[in-house]
Amino acid sequence: MKSFAWWQTAVFYQIYPRSFADGNGDGIGDLIGMIEKLDYLKDLGVDAIWLSPHYPSPLEDCGYDIADYCDVAPEYGTLADFRRFLDELHRRDMRLVLDLVLNHTSDQHAWFRESRASNDNPKRDWYIWRPGRGDGPPNNWASTFGGSAWQFDPQTGEYYYHFFFKGQPDLNWNNPAVRQAMWDVVRFWLEMGVDGFRLDAVGTIFEDSALPDHDCPVSLDELYVLSQRAKTPAEQEQVGQLWERMFQYQHDFPEVHELMRELRALVDSYPERVLIGETDDLAFYGNGADELHLNFNFPLMRTAQLSPAWIRQNQRQRLGAMPAGAWPCNTLGNHDSPRVYNRFGDGRHNAQLARLNVALMLTLWGTPFLYNGEEIGMTDGVLTDVAQFRDPLSLRAYRLGQELMGLTPSEALEFASQLGRDKCRLPMQWRNAPNGGFCPSGVQPWLPVKSDYADGVNVAEQQQDERSLWHFYRRLLHVRKQSPALQVGDYAVVDGEAAEYLAFLRTTEQQRVLVVLNYAAQAQQVTFGAVWQHGRVLFSSQAQREGGLLLADLVLAPFEVLIVEVEG
Repeated sequence: MKSFAWWQTAVFYQIYPRSFADGNGDGIGDLIGMIEKLDYLKDLGVDAIWLSPHYPSPLEDCGYDIADYCDVAPEYGTLADFRRFLDELHRRDMRLVLDLVLNHTSDQHAWFRESRASNDNPKRDWYIWRPGRGDGPPNNWASTFGGSAWQFDPQTGEYYYHFFFKGQPDLNWNNPAVRQAMWDVVRFWLEMGVDGFRLDAVGTIFEDSALPDHDCPVSLDELYVLSQRAKTPAEQEQVGQLWERMFQYQHDFPEVHELMRELRALVDSYPERVLIGETDDLAFYGNGADELHLNFNFPLMRTAQLSPAWIRQNQRQRLGAMPAGAWPCNTLGNHDSPRVYNRFGDGRHNAQLARLNVALMLTLWGTPFLYNGEEIGMTDGVLTDVAQFRDPLSLRAYRLGQELMGLTPSEALEFASQLGRDKCRLPMQWRNAPNGGFCPSGVQPWLPVKSDYADGVNVAEQQQDERSLWHFYRRLLHVRKQSPALQVGDYAVVDGEAAEYLAFLRTTEQQRVLVVLNYAAQAQQVTFGAVWQHGRVLFSSQAQREGGLLLADLVLAPFEVLIVEVEG
């Protein structure tokens, strides 16, 4: 029997540390809080944690501006707390993957402070410095987060490059000393026992060293407005083409693949570790065994509505283009995207669709990633005061909404709240108590807690209700864990023309499992009898289904999730 790596069979759960569990009562999530919740995650059925950045940071970009790669942010705890967290995870046979930001550091990092100290500092070439052109920056490149990609430094009279915020200067990966220093960071955590890394913004590591001007006919702010107003597919395609013209010299250069092969060789020198890329570019799989182990199937998320036809098309295109030996990786949400419950809901059947969509994640071929709070149906928050914003992109949206789109302050506030990333980072709702049980009454959490914790959107009440979304997640996770076909089986579409339901087969040498997901609010008559007469129900959202099932003349209930072991 073929053996599989742990990361191929695992279900990952992303923890946003600032919002997950406050262990010391200061309104900020921390390592002690996470340790206290490990039994909760184990009981839920989680196998591995992806931890968003836990490093010291001035928080210009919510922790993705790292000031020290080999330490823990004081508000989260200490390195000793981290080691205990890691040990407690491993004691429960769970794994830990860290966020690793390779493209840039914080401008408060000791390396950058040295680099900007003088033009001849030994670390000057650790970052990308250039003299200006005339009275301005070296070229017309933009930062993807707004404004020029170049920041003038009066102390040395030159500009440094930043693809993201000005507080996130890009490292110069053409310098061997940078590679050595960053590989030492990788070794530091691997030696401690961390099980791998999720690589942030991996496609932005290299840029065109000749620094040619882009030829995009609009400014970044104008492009931003066009992107917000684009409604039709043709308008959205035009925005995408303009976006590519603007950033064509700043991302996805071939040198990154040599770097990934170098990193893969390093990580492979430690047993049973994994590399996961924040990219959907299949080129990052390399030959299937020499670059990243996993990269995300983000195209699955790029739709207003998940439908059987969309899912089948995505799987056909994605799986058909993957190199031999590569392993899929699926997700519908994370700390940068709207909450799954409302993003893919229809406003009337959100609860049913949330169940269908987690069933999709846990039964498709590939490693699934879930985001904290999805298991209780947390939804996007709406911030009611500009002072509540923690995401700089929200502040930018608030400004541009008024300056370029003509919105009133109240309209701009709503627009910025919806567009920014704070909405999906609100604190976890643990119980029906002040602040949702995230932090004590009278303590102000770092972001406001959404009030629907009082309406059953909390862990404690859902754990007591067998019909809750939390129990649905838990049952499905445990069914997946007990089914080799759902974990590692081959994928094949069944009834590929069905408009209202999705059916596919997962197959290993030992087991064949039929998955049927009814995305319609109406019952569906389906017939699989030409292939299978009978099956054994492994899971159904219809409580009355259990044991043997006749497949020759089957009626699916509205929004039913049905998982059946079949013979033949």
